[in-house]
Amino acid sequence: MKKIFILGGTGFLGYYTLQECLATGYSVKTMALPPMPKDDLLPDEVECTLGNFFELSDSDIIDHLSDCYGVIYAAGADERTIPQKPAFKFFYEANVLPTQRLARLAKQAGVEKFIIFGSYFAEFAERLPDYHLEQQAYPGTRLLQEQVAFCEGEGSMAVMSLRLPYIFGTMPGRTPLWKMFTDQIKDQPVFPALKGGTAMVTAHQVAQAAVGALEKGSHRETYAICGHNMSYKEFYEMMVDALGQTDYTTIPVVAYESMVDTYRAIDEEAEKNNLEHGIKIEVSTKLQTENLYLDPDDTMTLLGYQKEDLITSIKETLTACL
Repeated sequence: MKKIFILGGTGFLGYYTLQECLATGYSVKTMALPPMPKDDLLPDEVECTLGNFFELSDSDIIDHLSDCYGVIYAAGADERTIPQKPAFKFFYEANVLPTQRLARLAKQAGVEKFIIFGSYFAEFAERLPDYHLEQQAYPGTRLLQEQVAFCEGEGSMAVMSLRLPYIFGTMPGRTPLWKMFTDQIKDQPVFPALKGGTAMVTAHQVAQAAVGALEKGSHRETYAICGHNMSYKEFYEMMVDALGQTDYTTIPVVAYESMVDTYRAIDEEAEKNNLEHGIKIEVSTKLQTENLYLDPDDTMTLLGYQKEDLITSIKETLTACL
C-alpha cells in the first residue's frame, strides 16, 4: 500500500484530501499545527503528528518522508492575509521558501509525486496579462512557488500544481473561512457587486483532483480545476439569503469606476498602517469586473474528479458560517 504524506492534514483541504486518499486505498501520514480542531477528527489508521514540520532538521524531514510515495502540500498563506509591508517578502517566506525546501528534501527521500495546492490567481496571471498580476505579491509568489518546486523535482520526482478557485464545504471543528464575508454583509441594506464572476469547487472535488494528480498528473503541469461558475451578484445573493436578509438587503451591480476611490482608500489606509494586501484592493476589485471562469472539461476528465451539487455545498457552507 502506497503512503501519502499530507502537510496540513487537519486543515480544511488537507482533511478532505486525507479522507479521499484513504478511500482510494492509500495509507496516510500527516503533520499539522496544533491544536486539533476536534479530538476524534482523524481515523485511527492515520499517522498524525502535531507540530511545526519546518522546525524539523533536514535529516529528520527526509526520515519522515522516506516511506512515502507522494507528498501533498496543503498548507501556506492565502490572499486573505494582510501582512506587514512588503507583502512580497511575507508571501515569499510563507509559501515559496517552505515549498522549495520540502520539495528538495522529498526528492532526496525518494518521494515520486509532489502536489501543490496553489491558486487560480496564478492561472489568471497568465490568462490576463494586462493586469500584470505577476507584479502583485500573492499571485507573483504563487507562480514562483510552482516554478521552484518544479525545478527541485527535476530528474526523479513529478511535481504538479492544482490552481484552486473559490472552495466550499464544511468540516468538524472549524468555522468556514467564508464567515469573514458573511460578516461584511450582515445587517447591510446595500452590498454592491461588480459585473464579473468566479470559478468554484467543493473541497471534495479538490481532494479528488489531488488523488487524480497523484495517479495521472505529469511533471510541471498546472491544473486549474472548476466545478461551477457563478457571478458575484448571484453569490452575494446566496449570502444574503443565508443571513435571512432578503427583505432588506439589495445587491446592485455597480460600475467599477463608481467605486474605485473607495478601493484606493482601502489601499491607502493599509499603507498608513504599514500593511500591504497580497493583491492591491484596487487591482483585485478590478479583476472582479472579469469573468474568472474556468472550463471543468479542461481538467475534470483528466484528473477524474466528479460533478457535484455545488449550490447545496455553498448553502451548507454559509449556514455553518452563522
